[in-house]
Amino acid sequence: LQNSMMVLFLRASRTVAEPYTASTAVLLAEVLKLFTCTFLVLKETGSCKAFTEVIKKQVFGLGWETFKILVPACLYIVQNNLLFLALSKLDAATYQVTYQLKILTTAFFSVFLLQKHLDYKKWGSLVLLMIGVSIVQLNGLTNTTDNKEIAWDDQMVGLACVIGACLLSGLAGVYLEIVLKFSKPSVWVRNIQLSLFSLIPGLLAIFWTDSEAVLSKGFFYGYTPLVWVVIIMQACSGLIVALVVKYADNILKSFATSISIILSSVVAMVLFGFIPSPQWAVGSFIVISSTILYGMTPSSTPPQPQDIPVLPIKEIHK
Repeated sequence: LQNSMMVLFLRASRTVAEPYTASTAVLLAEVLKLFTCTFLVLKETGSCKAFTEVIKKQVFGLGWETFKILVPACLYIVQNNLLFLALSKLDAATYQVTYQLKILTTAFFSVFLLQKHLDYKKWGSLVLLMIGVSIVQLNGLTNTTDNKEIAWDDQMVGLACVIGACLLSGLAGVYLEIVLKFSKPSVWVRNIQLSLFSLIPGLLAIFWTDSEAVLSKGFFYGYTPLVWVVIIMQACSGLIVALVVKYADNILKSFATSISIILSSVVAMVLFGFIPSPQWAVGSFIVISSTILYGMTPSSTPPQPQDIPVLPIKEIHK
């Protein structure tokens, strides 16, 4: 549901006469996520003294363990900026369909980095999932009034941005899964690190691409209540993704996201009188079938990655 709403709100916030600067919105989402996770760690520790110790030892005092999170932080910043640019260059339908390639890129990096075994049934179910989600998403966009003509060169730029974002999404997601599952700090501490490291490339992105616009028009130029909703949803998305990859994996996250799209449509039938079309029914059937097919074959447990060192627990509490 969050994923579906995010795309529509993001598209609406970008298709205005005087849009806001996308790089500033990406940075603010990371700042919001940083404050949220800081509050959660403070609540989890129960006192300011314990909170200070956790921040000192687990956020800044782990050496290489801390810097491992720099990789997904940089990848997510670049990915988010690419998505904002893509939605400025493409119509929502093309974006929705093309962005489903992230399902396959996530599976590829899961095999390559986590040594996860996927047989032909699982690969087939992933391809079916991508097709089914695309059909369902297109059904939800056929009645929108997005009739603005887009130049061919803008479409090529938009497609390149989406494909790049798909590759970065798969790589960053799987790398974050490795970091979260094979190290001691909690998911909230890791998100604090992720947000802190994202601030530096986020500021560089503003300076490199939008410094002139920010200096001439202001940091918050073009901001509306809808833009703030997008920023909040972007921050929530990062927290949700971290929880899912910590306790499940990135491939299951793809299936969960797809099923949630169908469930949100079912809720819309009850609350808003949404009438499903044959296209929606076909897409939903494909998504459900792919989920069943994927679950038919047991997954092998991937070995712990050897190329990413993990500190012993006792070193964390020195």
